[in-house]
Amino acid sequence: MIIVMKNNCTKQDVENVIAVLKEHGLGANLSTGSQKTIVGVLGDKTKLSDVNLELMDGVEKCVPIMSSYKLASRDMVPEGRTVNVGGEIIGANQLCMIAGPCAVESEEQMMQAAAGVKAAGAKFLRGGAYKPRTSPYSFQGIEEDGLKILRKAADAYGLKAVTEITDHDLIPVAEPYCDMFQIGARNMQNFRLLREVGRTKKPVLLKRGIANTIEEWLDAAEYIMSEGNYNVVLCERGIRTFETATRNTLDVSAIPVVRERSCLPIIVDPSHAAGKAAYIESLSLAAVAAGADGLIIEVHPNPKKALSDAAQQLTPKAYAELFGKVRAVAEAIGRTI
Repeated sequence: MIIVMKNNCTKQDVENVIAVLKEHGLGANLSTGSQKTIVGVLGDKTKLSDVNLELMDGVEKCVPIMSSYKLASRDMVPEGRTVNVGGEIIGANQLCMIAGPCAVESEEQMMQAAAGVKAAGAKFLRGGAYKPRTSPYSFQGIEEDGLKILRKAADAYGLKAVTEITDHDLIPVAEPYCDMFQIGARNMQNFRLLREVGRTKKPVLLKRGIANTIEEWLDAAEYIMSEGNYNVVLCERGIRTFETATRNTLDVSAIPVVRERSCLPIIVDPSHAAGKAAYIESLSLAAVAAGADGLIIEVHPNPKKALSDAAQQLTPKAYAELFGKVRAVAEAIGRTI
């Protein structure tokens, strides 16, 4: 349930409402927007059976949240949340650009990739140190050595580091080296992992599972937020359908649906959706036009020699050319990069 405060309510009115909630063993999430102040009720609202909140000073109305994802709901924060990653903002009018290779392979590779994406205009560097692969015989990443290289490359070029963690035991290992955790599609419903990253308060990029509904995806975000970490960014990366022309099918419709239902920023991964470098530009422009808050794109200094996902990685030159086109579309719809 959310409590919508009147436009002329005082700070004391809001504090009184929160105090009543706490007296009844409930939590409160305060959202102060330009139009309305909203207090989100966290917990079992039946505990309020003996009090009529709508009779309190400053309260306009109480509105139930029918969805299972309370904190991730648009009702909770009508103006939408933003996520601060080391000073870089994801959400609002800012378009977030994350780029880098699928996997960290060597220091030379990462330095070249970082230089390329920085020159293009990106502010985030991605790179996988732990690679969950379909086949146990595929390249699995160079683990902590990869994290060290990622951090070094990101620092060298003033970029924020984004990397995937695949198990809750890896959180203390990866945390010192990255600015943002990524939860991959295969782990979207790894609830132990979601709860543990929720306890870290470090920003989280949560990818949609290949066969999960939007509601299941938002419920997964709720697991993180229920532990106190509201710094969650959603990532649409394509879902599995009957179509085989692309690696996955990019669900562009998920962008407006999420923006309607959820307060969380949403970015798009056209690389994993396409599976082919030739399609990345079209999917990227479509995603931005549809309202995505950013893009995460795989960029490798020599894609043909990449140890994983070679077919879907752009060269730094191709990424720079794409960046210019993305900027044009962003500016046309009132976004900045």
